[in-house]
Amino acid sequence: MKKQIYKKILVFGILLIFFALNVIPTMGAINREADKTSRDMYQMRTVNCDSTYKLLILSPVQFAEELEPLVSHKEKIGVSTILVTLDEVYNDVGENGRDEPEKIKYFIKSAIEEWGTEYVLLVGGKKGQLPLWYFPVRYANMDNDWEPHIISDLYYADIYNAEESFSSWDSDGDGYYGEWYYGEKPEDTNIDLSPDVAVGRLPCRSKFEVKIMVEKIMDYETNAYDTPWFNDMIVVAGDTYPEYQNPKWKGYEGEYYADMALENMTGFNPIKLYTSDGTLTGQSDVINAVSHGCGFLYFVGHGNPMTWGNHPPNNKTFIDGLTVQNMFKLGNKHMYPVCVVSGCHNSQFDVSILKIFDQKAVYHGEATFECWSWRMTRKIGGGSIGTIGCTALGHTKEDKEISFKGGINELEVQFFKQYGQNNVEMLGNTWAAAISWYIDTYPVDWDTSELDYLKESWVDAQVVQSWSLFGDPSLKIGGYSYG
Repeated sequence: MKKQIYKKILVFGILLIFFALNVIPTMGAINREADKTSRDMYQMRTVNCDSTYKLLILSPVQFAEELEPLVSHKEKIGVSTILVTLDEVYNDVGENGRDEPEKIKYFIKSAIEEWGTEYVLLVGGKKGQLPLWYFPVRYANMDNDWEPHIISDLYYADIYNAEESFSSWDSDGDGYYGEWYYGEKPEDTNIDLSPDVAVGRLPCRSKFEVKIMVEKIMDYETNAYDTPWFNDMIVVAGDTYPEYQNPKWKGYEGEYYADMALENMTGFNPIKLYTSDGTLTGQSDVINAVSHGCGFLYFVGHGNPMTWGNHPPNNKTFIDGLTVQNMFKLGNKHMYPVCVVSGCHNSQFDVSILKIFDQKAVYHGEATFECWSWRMTRKIGGGSIGTIGCTALGHTKEDKEISFKGGINELEVQFFKQYGQNNVEMLGNTWAAAISWYIDTYPVDWDTSELDYLKESWVDAQVVQSWSLFGDPSLKIGGYSYG
């Protein structure tokens, strides 16, 4: 008992030192810088307001200077780009929007209609470990026994409803967005869930992380083209649901979907790390393979904000495939893959080490400095150029009670089909096309009174709402040819 108390005191003391050294001394300087930079950026945007911009970068004013090289890079490669600060957004929309996320969504709507914007990059996550945001999130109230709400950046992409009017995701106007309690009829309806613009986020928690991502994006788009490492695709998988958990399926689910993804990637060299044949025995297998570089990286299994892994065949044992703590070992500098991770909460980016005293958060893996997908994306000297994963439970077809169809794995495989078969080369377009396909294939029934089909549709809605892209949506997969 005493050891546990001493341990908590030590952790609390470390956190206090972290707060004192990293937060208090900088708050005044940040505010002063924000005021000056905001005025400068506003003048820049009003001069160019009659132009068209394919890429809209939205950012808090604190990150504006670090993003300017990215704007210049995009312009040089022919992607018309504008950087707009959140202060400008709130000033521009005026009374439109009930809160900050809705004001941002109204601004994106105007950018689509007035500037012809196709891609929106949201820059900013939490302010360090504090319960504050550089860039606000929208929580969709998809309530079940595990979590009352989920982060959904799809909210910022789904601008219009089926009637082509603004989609607030709050049809009953009660301030709860996408409100749907599992097993009941949805409180909010008329949400088509189909992206009207390609949205990606860099959930940066500091200027340093912004610089990392700007340099990685510029490096990738400039140097990745026609490189031998890009032609490799690594898939990491196992028996996601051993037979004692899933009597409907006798095979190895993770490996099945990994094979399906590979089938859609014609011309890529497949590198399989599977528990069934002993090529996946632990984290070292993944680290060694990824460190040689690859164009695509697909993990199929189970996860939480801190880890990803899978089972050996018909076995309760869980093999860690890669954890946040060991990502520093990835050595694939300048050889960054597009990563898709199938697992619960790998992209839940509202985590914080300050949750260490919350037993439920610790159990859920939320007491960590950053989530798995962001750590993978923003890693220096390795990691990915973009990561797509779930901010919430990663529902598979095994979670459906009637149809046994759909689920997050089919959405992931469709991502690879959109690139490998349909030649959709821009990262955000590939993400958006996969979601649109899923909604068309498994349409959400907002009006049924059948309990079983309400549950089925709830799963389909949550699948797409939680599937988020960390990365530049205007990124050219494979880079640009400068020949």
